[in-house]
Amino acid sequence: MKTVPVQDAVGMVLCHDMTKIVPGECKGPVFRKGHIIAEEDVRTLLEIGKEHIYVLGMDPGTIHENEAAQRISAAAKGPGITLTEVSEGRINFVAAPGLLDVNVEALTRINSIEEVVLATMHTGQQITETRAVAGTRVVPLVVDEAKIRRVEAICAEYDYVVGVKPFRHLNVGLVTTGSEVYHGRIKDKFGPVIRSKFAKLGSEVMGQTLSSDDPAMTRDAILAFVAEGADMVVVTGGMSVDPDDQTPTAIRATGAEVLTYGSPTFPGVMFMVADLDGVPILGLPGCVMYYRASIFDIIVPRILAGERITREDIVALGHGGFCATCEVCRYPVCPFGK
Repeated sequence: MKTVPVQDAVGMVLCHDMTKIVPGECKGPVFRKGHIIAEEDVRTLLEIGKEHIYVLGMDPGTIHENEAAQRISAAAKGPGITLTEVSEGRINFVAAPGLLDVNVEALTRINSIEEVVLATMHTGQQITETRAVAGTRVVPLVVDEAKIRRVEAICAEYDYVVGVKPFRHLNVGLVTTGSEVYHGRIKDKFGPVIRSKFAKLGSEVMGQTLSSDDPAMTRDAILAFVAEGADMVVVTGGMSVDPDDQTPTAIRATGAEVLTYGSPTFPGVMFMVADLDGVPILGLPGCVMYYRASIFDIIVPRILAGERITREDIVALGHGGFCATCEVCRYPVCPFGK
């Protein structure tokens, strides 16, 4: 940092905000810290009484923080991401609705470069409304350009670092089991919850079939939806270990490959994922109806984004799979499932 006459400061970087005061009219920064002084700025600086100013010299091979953030964000952004204007040296990544997809390996490599910062939300989060999900900047006001070139080289090795997988629109068949609902002894409460959840994710329940606890009836209801062109079938109820809970038996009877029965998540332990010739069949435990966030909200968005769920994916949920049951639920901006 050095003091120079304003006429000699063109191309240099301001080290602090420059305030303009007009009595009775305004008081505020006319130029902010980090501003690169242009020829047309000299007159304004003189008008506010600044004949000498503190500036930061730009040595060869260095770039300003604003340019650094612009280059990092441009290199790291993927589909479904737009970038904000630079503000105080920082640029945010704004995601469209879909499944947030962060390449954690690339992210770690980038942040291992000293003075470079790229921070993101957890990968795999459902984004239902446009929002900022990441931000980048460098620590100093001026940074060695070689570091930014290293970031760009890392990003070039991958499709992207921060992106969004769009949700597909799926037609979903809903089979609700339980003799108490089938015979009208109680009113079904699962259906409205499931319709609402899928609607928020851009998909649609194509129909709902009620089934008794007879596994053959449930099996036939699942197969009927598949025959009608359902892209996914979810079966609600009957997932516990009670003798009348026959949903797992019914799903197996369709001939579907069961990927997992049971999930290390609370809520959501009694969860089943199966695949019938490319059509996901999900057995949903009762917690999906009662909890705002459950295993449904972790797994279904990933399926809608085109991912094929494996048993290894389910096993990995154990770390982070215990819901804290906060007084006010803020899912998905919380640790559950991360």
